[in-house]
Parts: sequence; C-alpha cells; structure tokens
Amino acid sequence: MPHLHIAKFKEVEFPSSCDGVSFHFIASNPNNKEEKLIATKADDVDFFLLVKEEERKTLLKTDKITRPAATHIAHKALLAYAKAAKLDILSSNVVENSKSIHLNEMSALKNIDYFTTDFKPDREVRVEIGFGSGRHLLHQVLSHPDILFIGLEIHRPSIEQVLKQINIKNIKNLLILDYDARLFMELLPSNVVGKIYVHFPVPWDKKPQRRVISTTFVNEAKRVLMVGGTLELRTDSDNYYNFSYETFMSLNRVSLHINKNRDIAISSKYEDRWKKMEKNIYDITMINEEYSQELFYDFDFTFDSVRLANGDMLKLHKNLKKFDGGFVNFERVYDMQGGVMFRLAMGSFDRPENLFVIVKDKKAHYFPIPPLKSKSNLEAHKLLNKVLHG
Repeated sequence: MPHLHIAKFKEVEFPSSCDGVSFHFIASNPNNKEEKLIATKADDVDFFLLVKEEERKTLLKTDKITRPAATHIAHKALLAYAKAAKLDILSSNVVENSKSIHLNEMSALKNIDYFTTDFKPDREVRVEIGFGSGRHLLHQVLSHPDILFIGLEIHRPSIEQVLKQINIKNIKNLLILDYDARLFMELLPSNVVGKIYVHFPVPWDKKPQRRVISTTFVNEAKRVLMVGGTLELRTDSDNYYNFSYETFMSLNRVSLHINKNRDIAISSKYEDRWKKMEKNIYDITMINEEYSQELFYDFDFTFDSVRLANGDMLKLHKNLKKFDGGFVNFERVYDMQGGVMFRLAMGSFDRPENLFVIVKDKKAHYFPIPPLKSKSNLEAHKLLNKVLHG
C-alpha cells in the first residue's frame, strides 16, 4: 500500500488544495490520539488519508476502507499533502507521475454506485470473481466480444495490470470493479448472467465466514443466472471443495457437474504451478434451471435530523446494536470541527459493509457513498437513524 514515513505530522489549513488534490477536513480519534483521518478528493474520487503517529515517526497512507482503486491517485494525494504541509519525509514507496501511459483511459474501472444507478445490460453478462493476473478473464473477453464481462478484484496491482491490457488491446466488453463480490451480487438484475467464474478463491480455512461460496451467495447466483447459466467453482483446496459441495447440496433443488483435474483452455500461473506439484484441481459447476422474479426494493438512505449531542455520539464508540438478521457496530468515532464521524460495520452478519457516516449541523450522510441496496442494509440504516435521532 502506498505510504510515507514522516518525521512529524503537520496540519494544513482546511479546506485547502495542492496540485489538483483537495483536503476538506481532518477528524481525530478521541480514543486513540495518534490516529487521524483527512478527507481528500483527487481525480473526482473521495477518500481518506490515514495518519498514524508513532514514537519516532508518523505513517501517512490511504485508509483501507475508502482508498481509491487506482494506485496513482493515492500516490498523487500523498505527495500533494506532503508538499502542502511541508512534511519531512523519512522513507516512502510513493513515486511521482506513477500513472502508466496505458492508464490514461480508465473508463472500464467502475465504482459500485455505477451498478446501483446506471447498469442496464442489453446483452448476456458474465462475471469473474477474483480474476488475479487476468489471464483467464482476458482470454474469455477476447474470445467472446459480444458478451459483456465484469471482473471483480481487490488486489490493486492486479486491477491495474488488467486495465493496461484493456487499453493496449482496445477491449470494449469488460468492466472492472474493486468490491466485495458477496455484496455485489445483490445489485445485478435477475436472469442476465450466463456464467459466473470463481476460480481458486482464497480458502479461508481459519475464517470460513469470509469465503465467497455460501448459501446466500449461491442463492443470489441462482437469481442472477439465466436459465441454463452456470456458476463455476475451481479450486485446489480439498477443504474448500468439500465445504462448497456441502453448501450446494444443502439447497432444496440443485443441478451439479463435478470434475477432477479437468483441463481448460487457459490456466493461471498458480494452476500451472499446482499441476507441476501434482495437486488435484476440483471443479463444481452449478447449472441454474429456474427463472427468477426481478427484485424491487424502495430504498431511502437519508437521515432524519440528528438529535444526539456531539458528546453523546462520541460515547457510541464500540457500541453494538443488533436487529433480526443483522447489526450496526460503531467501530470507531472521530471528533471533527463542528461534528462527529463514525466508522461503521453494518448490515447482515455474513456479509457486512464498512463505511463512514459524517454528522454535522444536525445532518448526517454516508461517506463516500451510501451503503449497498440490500434488505439487511436498509434495516441497519433504519436502526442507525433511530439511534442518531434519539
């Protein structure tokens, strides 16, 4: 992750700007005086810079929840703040002009709000979750130019490598998204997806709740898949294969194809390595046989006027509120000029969202964007609104 180690942190005047980067306000953690967040905007992307003061030096980097998908934006913001505040940089992995010439056009990289408001597919859609190096995804995209592909990945260097290939090869049928696939599935329209690829997901043996495959995920996959569409899991993990098989078989009605050590047209460098090690490769393919009704929710993520005093809101730190099927956890609170900010985990227990809420002048709003439009997030929002309304 891009970062600077500096001798001492200094504040700029807020709001201010430098080299095309805007700094709107700073928020401090009263429960951890060494932590601060700086609201930043660069290239029309809103995010936070994180300050962590240590005994002999201070770390300045992007906050992990809001950090931009394009690494060069983070580099630009860090250097701009260091210049504006005249910081003494001790060490850095940030470089000037880090943007590749092949990333001048980045229209294929989408924010999650694009899929909540503007995504209206007029052709078959295919989705690859965790595309890694992009070898399989790019092969599929180039082999099927009439199909729209969506690639999901959270590893920033992998995203940029695929974006470069999109520009070099002038690819027009691929969208890229940095987002949790478990949440993303709830945004897709019903019956539009031909194939979902989940190739070599992280096994998460010690944290099975973080696995992509779950009963909820598979049910969402069935909803978005066309009749005859498929969800393809490919894994080298015995544990993940067994877990996934049991998950599929727990459904009331399911059609599966099972393969072992099947060759496919293109494989990743990791798969090539595992084959040389004579590891087994398992495939589970679920075939959807049912037409699904389109989902429609009437969502309103606006807040009523906030009645809690700032001091009472600061006391919500580490406060956990539950409702049937989900929760709101006030993980951290921040003090800012004229207001309070919360870092929240909210929604369902198996696929929560992390986001910020800013409260100022008795008005509250989510930062940088509202939560995903899901039933659990709507219920979490109602609970949060009730807490802040007093």
